[in-house]
Amino acid sequence: MTSKVDEALGYEQARDELIEVVRRLEAGGTTLEESLALWERGEELAKVCRRWLEGARARLDAALAEEEPDSGDGDEGRDSE
Repeated sequence: MTSKVDEALGYEQARDELIEVVRRLEAGGTTLEESLALWERGEELAKVCRRWLEGARARLDAALAEEEPDSGDGDEGRDSE
């Protein structure tokens, strides 16, 4: 479960920290306990990023739905060939 601090992170902050966690895991040289803690932190950060991206997708979908009202002309899915 993500903490209140994690929920307050912006997308870029969470992404940058996630990149650093992955870099440290890939570099090795950490104990098993440190590696597990890093992995758990990475999972939390990935959830934060996913939530931001899902929110952005929902906003884009809503904006596109407002721009393009359903015209009902049946052209959806038709190839332009």
